[in-house]
Amino acid sequence: MSVEQHKREAAEGVACAVLTISDSRTLEDDHSGAEICRRIEGAGHRVAARRIIRDDVERISGALRALATDVTIDAVITSGGTGIAPRDNTHDVLEQLLTRRLDGFGELFRQLSYQQVGSAAMLSRAIGGLIGTTVVFALPGSPDACRLAMEKLIVPELGHLVALANPNKWRR
Repeated sequence: MSVEQHKREAAEGVACAVLTISDSRTLEDDHSGAEICRRIEGAGHRVAARRIIRDDVERISGALRALATDVTIDAVITSGGTGIAPRDNTHDVLEQLLTRRLDGFGELFRQLSYQQVGSAAMLSRAIGGLIGTTVVFALPGSPDACRLAMEKLIVPELGHLVALANPNKWRR
């Protein structure tokens, strides 16, 4: 099947959860989460849940597990906690929870990011994959990084990814 055929069979109206992982952000100043929401809704999908949690291993794990097992959620997109600072736990937690990895996501994100920020791109541990049939992406906390990932990688493939991850739900 060609790429065009796959995209024609992509899921529409994907239900997404947006999870900001931060010790300091609130809904009022969460510019990264807001950027992700704008991109989701601009593509015709919907934000079914939006939360901010502290960068704590147990809280991140609990939130990701709960969202991934919620049958009303098709995809989870997180921002924050993907760097190398001691409090950056998102990558490590998600890496343990993934049942399938999308290695190409992190590789492509860092390549695109390099074009914008140079060698600092190597500090990102952005990651994507599946927890069961739920598509999950972990993005850096920068609004510019979230915009880049959403615009160039996630939004163009979200419906396709979700349909492939859960074909029984999205069979046409």
